[in-house]
Amino acid sequence: MWLSSYTHQHKFVLDWCRKLSRPVSSLGPPAETSHLSPKDRNRDPAVRRRHRGSNPSTASHHPAVAERITDHKRSFKDKSSKNDIPPSQNHGRGGVFKVSSELRKLSLEDFPADKERQPRPKQEGTAEIVFGIAPCLLALTQGRRKVYQLLVKDGDTSLRASVLSVCEEAHRRGVQVSRVSKKDLDKMTSGGVHQGVCLRASPLNFLTFDSESDTSGHGVPLWLVLERIQDPMNLGAILRSAYFLGVDRVISSLRHSCPLSPVVSKASSGVMEAMRVYGCDSLEDMLRTKVKQGWQVVGTVGADPEASRIPVTPCSDFQVTRPTMLLVGSEGEGLSGKLLSVCQTLLTIPAGRDLAPGIESLNVSVATGIMLHSLLTKSRCLSQKESRS
Repeated sequence: MWLSSYTHQHKFVLDWCRKLSRPVSSLGPPAETSHLSPKDRNRDPAVRRRHRGSNPSTASHHPAVAERITDHKRSFKDKSSKNDIPPSQNHGRGGVFKVSSELRKLSLEDFPADKERQPRPKQEGTAEIVFGIAPCLLALTQGRRKVYQLLVKDGDTSLRASVLSVCEEAHRRGVQVSRVSKKDLDKMTSGGVHQGVCLRASPLNFLTFDSESDTSGHGVPLWLVLERIQDPMNLGAILRSAYFLGVDRVISSLRHSCPLSPVVSKASSGVMEAMRVYGCDSLEDMLRTKVKQGWQVVGTVGADPEASRIPVTPCSDFQVTRPTMLLVGSEGEGLSGKLLSVCQTLLTIPAGRDLAPGIESLNVSVATGIMLHSLLTKSRCLSQKESRS
């Protein structure tokens, strides 16, 4: 019996729900509510809806129904109007979207760096980023570049004495100093070791070979000639050793050689900013001209050189007695055949042990430093003896 009562109640609820969900037009007279034949009832629901709403005057005969429709439209309009943004408050002339003061404030809070961001200074021509304390300081003091802006890492780094000396030099020369984040400096230097200091300045290029006189300041001149040195770290290390040991001039081939980039300046610990490095289109022609002028051309080879018609001498046994040009070749192949043909002597660094297969020579920058030290030390001692006598 309880089951029968429950079934009766369930049917009652279903019938009442069907009445509530019945379309508004179905509350009118029976003759006007149905325009569908049994065949039409199987049509698409959209077609059936069009048939139901084909008589718009039906709801007007029932005030209660019309009032319900009006209230429903008014409620829908009120809800939609809350979601709409009035054009007069959010669009300016030409339909340009304007941000409210609250949204602008929120944007500044999310990106606090925008508050302190300073406009970039005007730049003339192409600029590059010099990084590192020594390169930046020497670039400022040597005056060979056009300096536009000094960028310093924000935080405790800017309080170090070395960084303060760079900032003071920039301020003394009227260069704008700006504080930026470490992330910005890392991006500018492509992950280089910037030490919290970067300098936006004009590039530094090779000097033209004939721009200065060939005469050296003192003693027997020794020039270092570099052919196709492509690694900027090697070039920077070579320049650093050459400057420290007292080489009179450095000349590099322009083709297939590393340019004087900020990486070279950093690897040289700023020496590139102070030392004049020359570029030459044809090293062979320059060397032959110097041979006619009485210079000797000395090449370099590995610890186990191949058979050559040119005499090979350990660098420790060679002594500079007249103007000399020391030739150093590329990292992988060494000196080219054209330059070897001009050489009068080849120098090598003997190994201190039996070398394992595959280990035949030193790094080009290390080998250059050893040879320069050997040659220049002996040349300096010889000059001192001659001056005493």
